[in-house]
Amino acid sequence: MSINIDLLKKLPNQGQTQLNQNLAGVDYTDLFAKAFDWEPKMTNRFIMEFEDIPSHLIKASGRPSVNNGNVVLDHINVERKVKGKTRWQDLTITLYDAIVPSGAQAVMNWVRNHHESLTGRDGYATGAAKYKRNITFYSLSPTGEKIEEWELVGAYINDASFGDMDWSNEAAVEISLTLSYDYAVLKY
Repeated sequence: MSINIDLLKKLPNQGQTQLNQNLAGVDYTDLFAKAFDWEPKMTNRFIMEFEDIPSHLIKASGRPSVNNGNVVLDHINVERKVKGKTRWQDLTITLYDAIVPSGAQAVMNWVRNHHESLTGRDGYATGAAKYKRNITFYSLSPTGEKIEEWELVGAYINDASFGDMDWSNEAAVEISLTLSYDYAVLKY
């Protein structure tokens, strides 16, 4: 790819000055040539792995999202801000509800670890029949290699919707889960 350096030099003086300040020591040819020399991560190249739910049923997922709270410290007629609590935001995933293996049954088994409706028994967050689980999320390269790994620690079902049925529609039944989790770790 060829970059017209003369065209870059003809930028208005103010723009050129600003560009020079922001890119001090950068070779313009290298900067623009590298704009086309990278591979993006694609939204359709991912796998999620977690206990008892088959990975091939997971159709869509959000990625981890974090929010740092804001603490305002007042002082006379000014305020100063510092970071408050860090809160990991809920994540929504969509699963196909297959006949075999049943997506609904896999989700319901996990829900029963949270609360068993027949007995009224609630589950424990930790232990053998725990309802909190760690979930691993991988981004994949064009050739299927794992190029990014997130681990969601202490995830549990905050909301489960088992989809809709409609005689006028021929779409696959989907299950939507909203997961809360303690925190996420980007491993690579």
